[in-house]
Amino acid sequence: MLPPSTRRAIHLFKLKPYSLPSLSTSSAANSSDSSPESVNSDHLNRLLRLYSRSPTKLSLALSSTSTPPSTTSLRHALKTLPLDSAFSLFSSLPPSLLSPELAAPLLRRMATPRLLSKALHLLDEMPTDANNSKDQKEEMFRCLVDALCKKGCVKEAADLFEQMQDRFKPDLRCFNSLLYGWCKLGKLEEAKYVLVQIKKHGFEPDTVVYNTLLGGFAAAGKMEDAYELMKDMREKGCEPNVISYTTVIQGLCAKGRMDEAMRVFVEMSRFNCSADSVTYSTLITGFCKSGDVKQGYELLDLMVVKGLRLDPVAYFGLFVAHEKKDQLEECLELLDRMNKSRCIPDTRVYNVLIRLACKLGELKQACDLWDQMESSGIEPCLDTFIIIINGLADQGDLVKACWYFKQMVGRDLFVTPQYGVLKTLLNSLVREGKVELAKEVWNYVVKSRCELNVCAWTIWIHALFAKKHVKEACMYCIEMLDAGVMPQPDTFAKLMKGLQKLYNRDIAKEITDKVRVMAAERGVSFKMYKRRGVRDLERKLEAKRMGKGKGKSGKKKRVSAQQGRILAQQRSNNSNVRDDDDDEDDE
Repeated sequence: MLPPSTRRAIHLFKLKPYSLPSLSTSSAANSSDSSPESVNSDHLNRLLRLYSRSPTKLSLALSSTSTPPSTTSLRHALKTLPLDSAFSLFSSLPPSLLSPELAAPLLRRMATPRLLSKALHLLDEMPTDANNSKDQKEEMFRCLVDALCKKGCVKEAADLFEQMQDRFKPDLRCFNSLLYGWCKLGKLEEAKYVLVQIKKHGFEPDTVVYNTLLGGFAAAGKMEDAYELMKDMREKGCEPNVISYTTVIQGLCAKGRMDEAMRVFVEMSRFNCSADSVTYSTLITGFCKSGDVKQGYELLDLMVVKGLRLDPVAYFGLFVAHEKKDQLEECLELLDRMNKSRCIPDTRVYNVLIRLACKLGELKQACDLWDQMESSGIEPCLDTFIIIINGLADQGDLVKACWYFKQMVGRDLFVTPQYGVLKTLLNSLVREGKVELAKEVWNYVVKSRCELNVCAWTIWIHALFAKKHVKEACMYCIEMLDAGVMPQPDTFAKLMKGLQKLYNRDIAKEITDKVRVMAAERGVSFKMYKRRGVRDLERKLEAKRMGKGKGKSGKKKRVSAQQGRILAQQRSNNSNVRDDDDDEDDE
């Protein structure tokens, strides 16, 4: 039984053609006849993109013209519409438009255990006629199995494959999807069983099948099994190709077995298999990770001699190796070599350079690299912003750090997972006494309408409170409450404790009243909320005291038995004494 929204969408599609204002208005510019039937395919494709979030309007748009939309436009709608609406749209399409290519995006979205029955229903409902044969259903089934495997639902895919063998003849593509899925999950015994099944059903494994299994062995570090599989390939007359060798080399490099990796590399040429850029890049990265940068450069030179295409991946391992040794000059020389070879650095390369320049205090160089990156047409990514903001803040250049932070916010890159950089910046500003600049940054974030949850407000309030700006912290807490965000219990307890010392009962009452109302609206006991806040705050303060007893290495300082007894006596004597220094928060 379809849900009401689905039935309503189907009903709308089956209604008589409507004359939508947008249809007649837009088509009038291109045709003297403004009737819906005069709408051309390009215009209808624009409508599909325009109404991709509105299933009702989309159904009306489809029903108002006899011109069929393109497969590309329909695929776009099936990808972007809510799943129920996309299912309704697909179900309401005429049989002449239905095809495996069109069904693929919808099947991939429904490739989950929860929606598998619905996906099979869609498969069953596909008409079978001269234009839509059984072969097309088999193609859709293969697509479903592949989607399940790529989403990690390999057991469900294997069970489905087993159950449907009487309807859909097993083929090599389905087997390879299962093989890929098991290898991705690291379940190599199941992958080996699939290989046995391939041979049992009379298929001869090809290089794609073997390479998939090789990738599983390499990822799991089972290199001996990988060697045996390559030997089996040759015995079966299926010569390993460059992907086969590169996969094995990647597995060896990941384990630091560089001598073996080079032996496989030499073996390639012995079997007349030419290494490509990926092979060389893998070896360069492997040698750099193992500390042999010289060998990495020799392989890079060999790539030039062989006439292979140089890309940023080939250089990246060298940049990382120099970064680990704080070799900024070598990095800049390598960057110059890249530019001369007409290999444009990507953001990953610039991230390494900017991070190293900031670490060494070369802030002007870091900013110059940023400008060089943008002038080359390379858009800085989120990681690039975080690197330069943290780097400038660590070196004390807070004004520039704020400028880059505003740039990041202005480009809509500041989202919830990046609250760490906000915390670093605000704490640094308040710690250095630049409270007004910190307020400017916070107000910029608020005005930009970024997503601000309780964590963001807590970062700002705690940053102010930690440096004794209690009253200002309370004012922002009131703003947070007015914005409909309820403070965490320990934040409330901390502010009440601070206001008690300031003898400011008015602000305390205002905050308490607002929190009490908000707690009631959420069905939370204010008494329990308050009690939990005191408990959480005490735990944090205790954790902070314990942290002060640790050395720089993170281990507790060793004390003699006599010193231990003295410390225990002091704690006993001071157990009821409040420590004013505990107001500063470690957040």
